[in-house]
Amino acid sequence: MEAFKLPLPAMWIEPIWLGVQILLILLAGYIAQRFVAKCLTRLGERYPFPPQLLMPLRGGLRWLIMGSALIFVLERLGVSATVLWTALSGFVAVAAVAFFAMWSVLSNLLCAILIFTVGPFRLGDVVELVDTTDKPGVKGRVIAINLLYTTLIEAEELGTGSAMVQVPNSLFFQRSVRRWRGTDVFPSSGFEK
Repeated sequence: MEAFKLPLPAMWIEPIWLGVQILLILLAGYIAQRFVAKCLTRLGERYPFPPQLLMPLRGGLRWLIMGSALIFVLERLGVSATVLWTALSGFVAVAAVAFFAMWSVLSNLLCAILIFTVGPFRLGDVVELVDTTDKPGVKGRVIAINLLYTTLIEAEELGTGSAMVQVPNSLFFQRSVRRWRGTDVFPSSGFEK
């Protein structure tokens, strides 16, 4: 630092030098990212790689290079890479556990969107979830479809009266479904004519 002999107070030189180092690190990351992108573009022109392969590869390498540059910047600012890695791995572990715990709810939400858009059945239809060919499944008229479950009303059989059954939406995509469109009565056996 003494070699520069600038007419600046000594307490300003260190922060300015740190800022210059940070800018150089970010510039080097940007140049490396542009170089890798240009190399991948040339590779794609030279060999018949599909764009569906090159786009995610280019994006992933860009994030890796700029993330590494950010870690170098944080190290120059005094943040330990070990502390960053510990915090990141802890966050990823908590996110994985939360995602695993919420998976059934998220699955039902996605299946509800599919039921609304694809329309495998609608209100008033009679549906049956088939467990196996020799074992009857849940059967009833669809009276409500919401984001988590579909409500069926079962037929009055054996004098027990009708009952409402709430079936998780994901089951309609995991099992075979028999459907009778808007019938007035419950089918007793087989398909209606």
